[in-house]
Amino acid sequence: MVNLLHLRTLLEVTRQGSFAAAATQLGYTASAVSQQMAALERDTGVELFHRSARSVVPTEAATTMTRHAAKVLTDVEALLAAASRTHDSPAQELRLGIFPSLATYVLPDILRNPRWNTLGIELRVSVAEPAQTIQGLRSGGELDVALVYQVGQSGLAWPHSLERQWIGDDDFRVVLPASWGIREDAEMQAAQLSDMPWIIHHPGTSDALVIERLFASCNLHPRVVAYSDDFHASLEMASAGLGAALVPELALRRRPPGVVVLDVPDIRLARNVFALLINEKRTAQVQLFTELLADTLRGTPAPGPGSGAAARAKAAPKRHT
Repeated sequence: MVNLLHLRTLLEVTRQGSFAAAATQLGYTASAVSQQMAALERDTGVELFHRSARSVVPTEAATTMTRHAAKVLTDVEALLAAASRTHDSPAQELRLGIFPSLATYVLPDILRNPRWNTLGIELRVSVAEPAQTIQGLRSGGELDVALVYQVGQSGLAWPHSLERQWIGDDDFRVVLPASWGIREDAEMQAAQLSDMPWIIHHPGTSDALVIERLFASCNLHPRVVAYSDDFHASLEMASAGLGAALVPELALRRRPPGVVVLDVPDIRLARNVFALLINEKRTAQVQLFTELLADTLRGTPAPGPGSGAAARAKAAPKRHT
């Protein structure tokens, strides 16, 4: 009999493109992922991956199985969620911590989605930055699930007892004042932006350290005219002509007039968005909620660049410095 856990791991391997990357997202070791995939191959009698010393390549059978596995897992979880509820039982309370831009641009879309009404969840929301939200998950805390982000390996820590589930990536984009006369979605090298006026994070913050290293690695030496950790403030100042800024796509969903978004191939950075869950609180309803969240984050495009250079930027590998 096929193990549903192995199917879930298969989905992550095909999504991430490697055992190691899937292991990172799922909280396993690469060896454990490899063992699960070997067990799935034995159970199904099908070769799922062509393995070499440097890579694993999904077979056609793996692609087909992945497509069916996604439907099977969704159906099973919906059945479990339905079975866990009766007309006489109350909805499951979910105490959710969430960071501001996700609460602003993604959570409302979830609450308007017809799928939300089938989950049987009574939501209690706390909007705060990740470090504060994680405190609410510690022993005796006031939260069940925290939705947080991390840029590279920057300074975010959480108890080892929590389960980590990847939700998606929020890519950073370079924005310039439109008054500078550079066309929308123009492709430039990072070094060409050096010595321009920039709006950047306050020095010493974890995000700032990652961005400083990235800029230095591609020979970008900004002339700082403003420090701002508020992306909307950064966008408004860029719109007014003060300077360039590096902002995540979630913030660009409320993009002011007067800014252009550039394609800068050597600047590839993203906020990794994931859920931290208390194991005993991870019911079928919660699992369906996190999947709805991931679908909504991936499915709501940011306004801005067209499909040409923007599509190339999406296809290129991100730098998680």
